[in-house]
Amino acid sequence: MPLTLRPAACPGLLRIVPALDGGICRIKLPGGELRPREALAIADAAAQHASGVIEATNRANLQIRGVRPGHAAALSACLLQAGLGPQGDAQARDACMTLSACDDIRNLMTSPLAGRDPQALIDTTPLTAQILALLQDNPRFAALSPKFALLLDGGERLAMLEHPHDIWLAAMRHESELFFAFGLAGCPPVAGSNAAPALAVVTPAQVPELVTALLDTFLDLASPDDTRMRDLLVKQSCEDIVRHVQQRVDFTLLRGPAVSAWRRTPSDASLRLGAHSHGATGMWHVGGQFPLGRLDPVMLRGLAALAIEAGHATLRVTPWQGVLLPEISASAVAHVLNRLTSLGLAIHPGDPLARVIACAGSTGCAKGHADTKGDAHQLARRLPPGVDVHLSGCERSCAAAHCAPYTLLAAAPARYDLYRRDDTPGFGRLVAHHLTIEQAADSLEQLARSSIDA
Repeated sequence: MPLTLRPAACPGLLRIVPALDGGICRIKLPGGELRPREALAIADAAAQHASGVIEATNRANLQIRGVRPGHAAALSACLLQAGLGPQGDAQARDACMTLSACDDIRNLMTSPLAGRDPQALIDTTPLTAQILALLQDNPRFAALSPKFALLLDGGERLAMLEHPHDIWLAAMRHESELFFAFGLAGCPPVAGSNAAPALAVVTPAQVPELVTALLDTFLDLASPDDTRMRDLLVKQSCEDIVRHVQQRVDFTLLRGPAVSAWRRTPSDASLRLGAHSHGATGMWHVGGQFPLGRLDPVMLRGLAALAIEAGHATLRVTPWQGVLLPEISASAVAHVLNRLTSLGLAIHPGDPLARVIACAGSTGCAKGHADTKGDAHQLARRLPPGVDVHLSGCERSCAAAHCAPYTLLAAAPARYDLYRRDDTPGFGRLVAHHLTIEQAADSLEQLARSSIDA
């Protein structure tokens, strides 16, 4: 149900942050889900009140860039009328929280296939709704940083498991029973990775109380400068936090060798592109990648129309800065693939623009040292097969929360330092310094060839 605004009680608007190319309005999509009516509202808002540039983020949300001066109220009203904003207990929010604070903390990532993957361990949709409600309806949680983020993983085949989260929860099965393992300031331990093991497990019914206790514990123990869980862990051990949480809940946090040994089955990121069958259900999902994470009102309106034509009227934005159309009948798959291609999306893993990530760069961000978007398009024309690369305009790495296989870090306009992923903190190991895009393409080709030879 769309949020009903009462101006006297809701003193804020959706948050719009300044940038070099105008304001940025971040739009939180619960579970990454976007209905056609909402997509059309975003397209209209971007066209009427901003530059027309829309971006998909690595948290499966959308943002409108270039919001024009004096248009914040009209843009917010357009989005809120379509139901894009905090939902639920408006009375609780009105008492203690501004509208922007409510929206800031709805940072819960799920799989783009949540509720639709027959191979998942659990449908996380009901838990997602419960967690989002407690995040936005508890006045105390307004003190959390807008970057404080949670992951709820149901064991789907397609899931972003490399983004570090302040709190992660992942479904696991032990002796025919289903639990949720959890950890702090990191990622679920995937088979073959070096991620820290889970701290403990709870039953699905205990997850909302656990999340509340974890958030309260963070706020109890954190100093004003501790905005993320990793900041708190510098001063408090995981064991200290678990003990504090145990005192807040009326059930036992289960621990032991089975919990420490648990590893999640790796996900398959290739399922985000092209068409994939859901087996016995007879349904498919079809996915595409926005070029460098960007789209415009025409593309978004086209996707909204396609979602309606395809039958289910739902879009799922992905943390790979793309989109899925779920529950597509086999007879409609070819039409959906052709339509995504005509709208300008990449649908094949081999497409260079499906393997390049780039931040806003110097054209949109004052901190950017190079035009990463323009340089990324140039690099894509020469990108070797099988190589994935991230172009970052500065060390903040806004476009990629995970460490990419290769990173080009801008050092000056059209000049980049090349890093290769390894166990080195940050972007990995520095391979070459102050490269042009052509030189970077040559280096990437040599590195790819040497990897094959090895």
